Amino acid sequence: MPEQTFRYAACGGANTVLGLALFKILLVFVFKYENVELGFYTLKPHNAALFISFCVNFMVGFLLMRYVVFVDSNLKGRIQFFRYGLTFVFNLVLNYFLLKIFVEVFGWWPFLSQCLTTLIIVTISYLSQKHFSFKKKADTQ
Repeated sequence: MPEQTFRYAACGGANTVLGLALFKILLVFVFKYENVELGFYTLKPHNAALFISFCVNFMVGFLLMRYVVFVDSNLKGRIQFFRYGLTFVFNLVLNYFLLKIFVEVFGWWPFLSQCLTTLIIVTISYLSQKHFSFKKKADTQ
């Protein structure tokens, strides 16, 4: 296994466990499976837990990807951060719709649905991080 793939698996795995744990804690103990009233909009508890856990995972994930996994990327940090943000938003939207389908259409349990959704997102995320957010620029000489 290439070292970069191993580092991605280790860092991504730790960040995924953090996200799933945070999702479960928020869903069960903070929101108690009840809708979250924002005044102007009501969020289902699994969606509120998803957005909060993703915000934490965004910062932790970027730092791990930049300083541990893709250390050979020669793109500037602000470009990496912007690209990481774009892929993050894409993954968040995809996660939201998959979670919505699994929970609200199929009637599956929210935590099980989030675990399955995470497996799909991890694959897409690795490819987008490697080939877009943290890719190496070709040397121009």
